[in-house]
Amino acid sequence: MHRAFWLRAPGEAELRPVGVPPPGEDEVLVRTLFSGVSRGTETLVFRGQVPESQHQVMRAPFQDGDFPAPVKYGYLNVGVVEAGPAHLRGRTVFCLYPHQTAYVVPATAVTPVPDTVPPGRAILAGTVETAVNAVWDAGPQVGDRIAVVGGGMVGCSVAAILAGFPGARVQLVDADPARASVAEALGVDFATPEEAAGDNDLVIHASTTERGLARSLELLTTDGVVVELSWYGENRVSLPLGEFFHSRRLTIRGSQVGVVSPARRTRNSYADRMALALDLLADARFDALITGESPFGELPEVLPRLAAGDLPALCHRIVYPGG
Repeated sequence: MHRAFWLRAPGEAELRPVGVPPPGEDEVLVRTLFSGVSRGTETLVFRGQVPESQHQVMRAPFQDGDFPAPVKYGYLNVGVVEAGPAHLRGRTVFCLYPHQTAYVVPATAVTPVPDTVPPGRAILAGTVETAVNAVWDAGPQVGDRIAVVGGGMVGCSVAAILAGFPGARVQLVDADPARASVAEALGVDFATPEEAAGDNDLVIHASTTERGLARSLELLTTDGVVVELSWYGENRVSLPLGEFFHSRRLTIRGSQVGVVSPARRTRNSYADRMALALDLLADARFDALITGESPFGELPEVLPRLAAGDLPALCHRIVYPGG
């Protein structure tokens, strides 16, 4: 019998038995090797903090149940195709599927993992896809001064993509000095919010805090742009828009992975974007984003610790039997 991770009620999780039917025509049966806990979004879901107005918008592609609970939620899954079309059988694939030992989905819902990408690293594909979309939305220019405020999974993924951008100064900004080692591994500079370099042409904000967004505005030069990646759930945010916001002619631009960036929409599909994210994961620098792992059977105990901050993590990898 296969098992799936469910949020029984806000703050309460369990593993439930689940039936997995044989795949139909143009479907695949996937046995999970690894899944990843997206700490920001999944801990908000765990605490029951998805606003009612966003219940439909925030549904994961293969979510069961409804917010706030009971709900089966998650979207970072890597497994092996055990049955399905011949060109996919035996392939390692990424899918936006919750934490479950095996599952059946349409063949079009999985993306083959390149041979150059270790399966355990491929769980980052969904987050790197978000970062790719953010960089498309941001449109950095050669020689830009860029700050990424918030060194979580998404922020670090953005920093990794921007590292080495021609002529650019890229700085990862986070209140936790421990993120300095991650920044070093990614090949970018690091600073605390108080020490961060100003006069930035572009700031990518991903700290999910009011203070972080306000500091992002402070770090901009005239005509600078903040690309806002944070999702605040039910929390409201106040900003200092009566100070230098107008005199510097600043811009706050929203970015969300649910649609392909307008800058690439006519040329790139969702599948193209995901394939690009997986190609980028051939770079071993992304291993710095995986900061711990636990067996699948311990997930109901692990997620409360992640939500409480007792288990510090960027991406926490879940290992399945045979993984």
